[in-house]
Formats: sequence, C-alpha cells, structure tokens
Amino acid sequence: MKKWFGILTPLLTAAALATLLPAAHAQGAPAPASGDEAVLEMQKAFRKGDKLRLAQLLPATQGHPLEPWAAYWTLRARLDEAQDAEVDAFLQRWAGSYQEDRLRNDWLLLLGQRRSWDRFAALHPQFRMNDDREVRCYAATVEHLRGSAGAGLADEVLRNWYALRDADDGCSHAAGELLSAKKIKPADVWHKARLAAEANRPRAVRRAVEIVAPEAVAQAAAALDSPTKYLTSRATAAGRVRQEVIALALARMASSDADGAARLLDAKWGVHLPVEERNWLWGLIGKHKALSLSPDALDYFGRATRDADLSDDMLGWKTRAALRAGQWKVVARSIDAMSAAAREDATWTYWRARAHLAGRPSEADRAQARALYERIAGSTGFYEQLALEELGAAIALPPAPAPLTAEEKAAARANPSLNRGLYAILLGLRSEGVREWNYATNLHTPGGMGERELLAAADFACQQQVWDRCINTSERTRASIDMAQRFPTPYRQAVLERTRAIGLDPAYVYGLIRQESRFIMDARSGVGASGLMQVMPATARWTAKKIGLAGFTPDQINDRDTNITIGTAYLKLALDDFQGSMPLAAAAYNAGPGRPRNWRNGPVLDAAIWAENVPFAETRDYVKKVLANTVNYAALLTGQPQSLKSHLGTVGPRTAAGEDPSKELP
Repeated sequence: MKKWFGILTPLLTAAALATLLPAAHAQGAPAPASGDEAVLEMQKAFRKGDKLRLAQLLPATQGHPLEPWAAYWTLRARLDEAQDAEVDAFLQRWAGSYQEDRLRNDWLLLLGQRRSWDRFAALHPQFRMNDDREVRCYAATVEHLRGSAGAGLADEVLRNWYALRDADDGCSHAAGELLSAKKIKPADVWHKARLAAEANRPRAVRRAVEIVAPEAVAQAAAALDSPTKYLTSRATAAGRVRQEVIALALARMASSDADGAARLLDAKWGVHLPVEERNWLWGLIGKHKALSLSPDALDYFGRATRDADLSDDMLGWKTRAALRAGQWKVVARSIDAMSAAAREDATWTYWRARAHLAGRPSEADRAQARALYERIAGSTGFYEQLALEELGAAIALPPAPAPLTAEEKAAARANPSLNRGLYAILLGLRSEGVREWNYATNLHTPGGMGERELLAAADFACQQQVWDRCINTSERTRASIDMAQRFPTPYRQAVLERTRAIGLDPAYVYGLIRQESRFIMDARSGVGASGLMQVMPATARWTAKKIGLAGFTPDQINDRDTNITIGTAYLKLALDDFQGSMPLAAAAYNAGPGRPRNWRNGPVLDAAIWAENVPFAETRDYVKKVLANTVNYAALLTGQPQSLKSHLGTVGPRTAAGEDPSKELP
C-alpha cells in the first residue's frame, strides 16, 4: 500500500486552517506517527462526534493527499455552531473539490432547517451535485416566498416529496407552504400519506397528516399504532378526514394481515370510502398477497375497478402475479396502466413484448413485440440478453472500443478527486473513497464524465486493482462497452483451479463474485458475510466440515484461497441439491436455501417468470444479475456466443422421491 501511495503526486499544498477551527491542544492523547495514521484516527473521531480530537489531529494532516477530508470532518462535526465566515473560508479553500460541495450540501440543509432563506438563496446556485431532494424543496420554498416560482414548481415539490420514503423537513415544509397558498390540494398531501403507508413508513404518514389535518394527528396515531382496534371500534367514516384515516389504518393492517384487511374493507369500510381509495386499498392488499406468492393475489387485484388508481409498484406486482398465473391479457393491461417512466424499464418492456406474442398474435402484435425487443436488446443485462435471444441472436461480446490514448490515461491520473478516491480506498476509507470517486465521475460536471473519460477512469481503477470502481465506472458508458473492464477476472488461476477440481462452471462463480463483492477482498456485509464470496461464519464452519477442510478457523475466511474454496464448495452443494438449477442455487446463496425451497412451490414456471416473482427485491435483483453476469463471463472465458435461456430452464416443485437434500444446507 505504501508503495502505491508513493506514486501519487501530492494533490494539495499545505494550508493553515486556524481561521476555521477552534484552537485545541492535545491533552495526553498520543500523537499519530504519520499523516496516514492521523487521517484514519480522524475518521474514527468523526464517527464518534469527538470534535476536540478532530481539532487536535488536524495539523498532522497538512499537505496530506486526504487533507480535504480531514478539514471536512473537523468543520462538519461542529457545523451547527459554525459561523458564516468559517463556512465561506472552507468553501474557498477547497474550491472545486468534493469536500467543498459536500459541505455546501450540509450547510444548505442546515440553513433550510433554520429558515435562513436569504443565506440559502445566496449559496444554492453554486451547489454542483444538486442531487439532494430536500435541498431542491428548500430551493422551491425560496422561489415561492420570493414570488418567482414557475408554473411547474408545485409539481416539482410533489415529485421530490413523493420520492422520499422517510419523513423529512425540506419537502414537508415546502408542501405545507404550498398548501397554505392553495398551490397544491389537500388530496395531494393525503396522497403522500398513502404512499408512506404503502411503504410502511409511519413517521412519514404522521408528518403528512400534521400538514393537511393537524386536528387528526391523534386519530392517525391510533390508526397506525393499533389498526385492528381502530377499525373495529368505529361504525362510520363520516367526513373526508375520517375516510382518509380509515384508509391509512387499513393500509397499515394489510402489511401484517392482508386477509383481515380485505375482510374489513369488503364487509364494513368499502362502502364508506371513495372509489379511488377503495381501489388503492385493493391494489395494496393484492400486492401483499403477491409478495407471499398467493394464488389469490389476482382475485384481490381484480376487486379494483380501475388500474389507474394503483401505484406503479402495485401494478408491477399485479403483472408478476399474472405472469405466474399465465394470464397474459392481465400482464398487458397492467403494464399499459403503468406510468410512462415505468413502462420504459427493461423489465416491463420485455414482458409487454412477450404479452404481444401470447395466444394467437397478429402480424401487428408480432411487429410491436419486435419493436419492443429491439428497444432493449443488448449483451449485458438480464432482460436485454433475453430480448436479444427473442430476436434470434446469440449473446456475443460487443466490439471493443478504440484503445485509450496516453493522453486520455494521463488525464484520468491527473484528476484530483480520482486520486483522492483511490488513496482513501487503499488506505481503508472505502466509504469516503467511493463517494469521492463517484463525485468525480458522475457529478463534478453536469451529466458526469463523457464516455472516453469514463473508460480512462475505469482503466485507472483497474490498474490499481480497485475492481468495484473499475466495474461501476465502466458500466456508465452506453455506446463504448469495454467488457474486460466491466467483467474482470481477478484471481483467475485460483478460481479456475478450484472450479475445475469440483466440477463447477467458472463463469457462474465469477458471475456470483462480481455481484457479491465486486472482487473486494475485505468486503463485509451488514449481516456479517465476509470476503470475495461473502460467506457467513456459520456457513463457513459447516462447509469446511462438510468438505473435510482440516484446521479451519473463522479468521481464515478473509484469506483469498480459503474464501474461494469454501464459497465454491457451498455453491456446488447448493447447485447439486437444487438439481442443477442456477437460478435456485443463486437464490439460495443470497437468501438461504429455506426461502427458495418455498418459493419454488406452485406451478412449473419459466425461470425468468420465477425469478421476477422472487419476493425479496435484493434477491430478485441478485438472481437476475448473477445469471446475466454468468453469460457474459462465459462469452469472455470461451470466446463463444452464449445463451441465457440455456442457463435458466424452468423452476417448479421438487419432484424427486425422498427427502429434499437441500434442507441440510445452512
């Protein structure tokens, strides 16, 4: 690591930040031995909120490549007590850097919370990232208060507010201002409350109710805290506010007892609610039943008399339930009812094309299906690959872009944010490094880097073996696709030797590692999985014993070869126990084998339909990406065209006699 750092040209000159920070002197704390150690200790102090220790350590980072981070942490930790002059001095000192714009973002949020609108208005135009919805809503409030709001301001506020899942101040405050000015309607705010209820975000529900009907806050709290009690203890829903609260209570109940909510809606409350809310509730109940793979899901969806009253998420689950039931006309109608943005997604584009070809398609149907396939067909993504095969083409490697020039590579290596990002990652500050790298590639300039710049930045990361930035940066290109960057094969000898020894497809292993860890050796998940193949400690112990790996101890799981040995062994056991089904084995690897054992019950399905119906969003995305990755790696490793369909097959209940061996898998 030190050797790598040695090739970096110092990025920034030393600067005294005494004008920014309060004087502080060490009180018995040991001095760091190096700038690197000071930076690492400062990150820990920042996470603890230790303002004094940050100020003590700051001088040791002067002239260090990560000095902007040290200065940011020190001021950010005390931002609520900082003066305008301190913030201005910081922004000037680190002008053009990620840290400058990050602090500007933090300061804008604080100014919005304080309702310091003049100061906010002066600072906001310089905000480069402009990716914070709450800041956008504060800016809209300023426009409204100054009387300079455009015709689309209310729609912009609602769009940002609806997209925020949790309770916030910026968009909630803007919505309250616009409601008072009659620029938005009470129905718009109740719609936010229903969206929050659908997402099971009670704090956001309460915040919306506070805005539109403060007198009903206690009612809403009772409805959300004990929905069954609230619903069964009332006989009527007199008045618009009471109707809305009843709908919120039914939504809350549906998240844990969909059948019970359906009975109350059908027998008691449906007649008291407007058609729009009644349809929305049937859609929500249908969604919860579809998430449990219930065959009754479509019956509940069918109780809604108008698809337009259902959210895109509900319509997505209605489509999945219809796919599972083989009801292609419902598939078509559900997708057609989605918003234009949702219909553009490759998932629904593909299934709408398939719906055109179900039954007895006309020539017009065939032409429409072909047009939809052509819109998304490509070589890298799951549905893009399936569309390509539907058009009769095999999945082959796209042409490589022209080689990068020396000048293009040099420009990437001279980029300060890219350098700081890599330095931080290789020092162990992965979160900070990733954020700075992404800022450089995506946000520093409007629209982000151009395609050649992205390829050069990805090459820079690849050369330093920072594989996640190599992959993610290369994936941002659209016209120039460098498959070697997007699908690298680190540790190739170790992977090939191990997969050859146990009879496992190396492309499948690479496809899984790419999705699990992006080849980060020290990757660790929130639930404790570790290493390249993200193996859980208990799974590692069980697998080591199963394969006779003598002397295994949990601390060995981060050793590259041990991790590959155990991860591939477990994957092979899962694959064998699920009768060679790659989709089922991938789901078992991600969510544990018990869940796909249950998810496979029901009708025998095209594996693409089965995968799309996986109830867990993470696992659904995981299975599709692992399979698409596998096909790309197979093309790279063999040099031959591939088929995703051949890796999918069908999924249905276990038919072999005897006990299901996969029950042994942890």
